[in-house]
Amino acid sequence: MSIARIIPSKSKIPPKLRVAAYCRISTRSDGQQSSLVAQEHYYENHIKQNPSWIFVGIYSDIGSGTRIKGRSRFKALLSACKCGKLDMILTKSAHRFARNTVNALKTIRILKNRNIDIYFEQEDIHSLYESSEFMLSLICARAQEESFSKSEDIKWGLRKSFQNPDSKYYQRICYGYTHGQEGKLIIHEEQAEIVRLIYEMSASGDSLARISAHLEEMGIPPPRGKKVWSKETLRKILNNEKYKGSVTLQKTFVENYLEHKQIKNVGQLDIFQIDCNHKPIINMDS
Repeated sequence: MSIARIIPSKSKIPPKLRVAAYCRISTRSDGQQSSLVAQEHYYENHIKQNPSWIFVGIYSDIGSGTRIKGRSRFKALLSACKCGKLDMILTKSAHRFARNTVNALKTIRILKNRNIDIYFEQEDIHSLYESSEFMLSLICARAQEESFSKSEDIKWGLRKSFQNPDSKYYQRICYGYTHGQEGKLIIHEEQAEIVRLIYEMSASGDSLARISAHLEEMGIPPPRGKKVWSKETLRKILNNEKYKGSVTLQKTFVENYLEHKQIKNVGQLDIFQIDCNHKPIINMDS
């Protein structure tokens, strides 16, 4: 009589999860940058200490969470996911991940279809759970509303400040000017000579390309550490009313707080202007 022999099954050891973390702060202030460093250290140690995880990396951005554009590390994270390099993403909270409800849910769904989990630590939510999308949509909608409210508060504060002739915004420096002891605009004589030269060459009919070439031949460095005197830089100098002693505020504005795109103000909003605000570099008749 034959006897069946039982061969014990081999216990399957679950594969280790490849895990990364995403961190984001809104500004480059010292306090926020310290927070970012602390988050990065926390997540690196947290992932490495879990024997079931493989540490892939930390992806960090500085900037608004209302759009993906400008968040290079967030895009790199998504690229790594599409290339099959990740199984799980850790992040502090939903509003650190994204403040735009549409973008957030779209990204979550794309990663969910690839079986990539996002763990939102503050809310204690895993994106792969069936019940998570409803909760995340509410949380992201609230974060988006907070961003809108904050944006409106900032706009209101700026416009109230623009109404005050003593506002610091009327004393913001540009090439050719610096600040005096009282924080008022005074002429930076060395740079002012370059501004006058640019205006004189333009008045004589020289093209922007010719002016740029001449300044480079003279070995004059462009403003703000730029490598070349671009046409855009020269055009801004030639169109800047500040060189004739006036200051105009709210020449542009952000129409959609989610896109952060600057739009030229051609009458949609009030424009604030002060003439004879400071000593001009260029004569008004020029």
